[in-house]
Amino acid sequence: MSAMTNSSDASKGALLLIVDDVPVNLSVLGDLLHGAGFKVKAANSGRAALHHAAQEPHPALILLDVMMPEMDGYEVMRRLRQDPATRDIPVILLTALDQPRDEERGFQHGAADYIAKPIKPDVVLARVKSQLQAKLARDWLHDQNAALEAEVARRMDENEQIQTVAIRALAHLAETRDPETGNHIRRTQGYVRLLAQRLRGHPRFAATLDEAYIKMLVRSAPLHDIGKVGIPDSILLKTGKLSEDEWRVMKTHSRLGSEAIELAERDIDQPVQFLLLAKEIARWHHERWDGLGYPDGLAGEAIPLSARVMAVADVFDALISRRVYKEALDFERARASIAAECGRQFDPDVCDAFLAGFAEFAEIAVQHHDGR
Repeated sequence: MSAMTNSSDASKGALLLIVDDVPVNLSVLGDLLHGAGFKVKAANSGRAALHHAAQEPHPALILLDVMMPEMDGYEVMRRLRQDPATRDIPVILLTALDQPRDEERGFQHGAADYIAKPIKPDVVLARVKSQLQAKLARDWLHDQNAALEAEVARRMDENEQIQTVAIRALAHLAETRDPETGNHIRRTQGYVRLLAQRLRGHPRFAATLDEAYIKMLVRSAPLHDIGKVGIPDSILLKTGKLSEDEWRVMKTHSRLGSEAIELAERDIDQPVQFLLLAKEIARWHHERWDGLGYPDGLAGEAIPLSARVMAVADVFDALISRRVYKEALDFERARASIAAECGRQFDPDVCDAFLAGFAEFAEIAVQHHDGR
């Protein structure tokens, strides 16, 4: 608060711009302000005033005559407010016009104050000091707000980085249990981002898929298979086809993943959006549009959008990836396989968006290829 407390002293030596087309008025006003300890620039026309106001250092305050030839004070005010470099400079209007509507017009144009001619020295000095102190207070508040906004932005960015690192660490922990997945996390995250962006303008999804939702969706995507941490090695790492009983155990990974995230939520005081989406993705990305998926047999719109997007991304990546129990499909056969399940396994509109942008999804797959 020291800047605020010493504002009167700080206004001493401030640069003022005085504008009047009458030389004697400039002389009288200049002598008054010089004598009070201010630096003064003088302009005898509106155009000269605009030129001086735009120069560095900018004046801290402008005392502007209204009645001038060629360009009056109101036009000077309008142009000052149009220029980002001068629009925040306070202006005191000086005028012989003394009707209430004249004063009102001045304030409508953005004047900070209004002094009637003939000027009274004590009034001028009091008004000038008052406006300079008000400007110092505004500048101080602006600097404080800018510093606060910068600190908030820094902390938000730091929190986002912490969240991203934590998610990556958990996802890679799951990946170490299933080493064949390779760059599966990066690829599926890329597919999810691209698919959500392509769906953003669709009437069914526009209300949900705003920038914040897509950001959270992409951040959450790596946790879709976190539940595999709870699957026994004898099943997760089996090189052959799973038995019916083993497959039932394997399918529990979706429930285990969502329950693990729920446990994490209990340790915080309020819901976190990305955890909500992570929980949806983990539990329901194996649900099917026709209701024949797992773990809950949800169908159609009952399946959260996050999980419907993840389902297409996850299946496509599984199709083009080699596993010990199967060979990878080439892109065209994978595309045909996805197309065959539109409206059955997958939300038809989500599926159509994927097929329409297939070349871009293939590019992501190539970019993060496992190298095998």
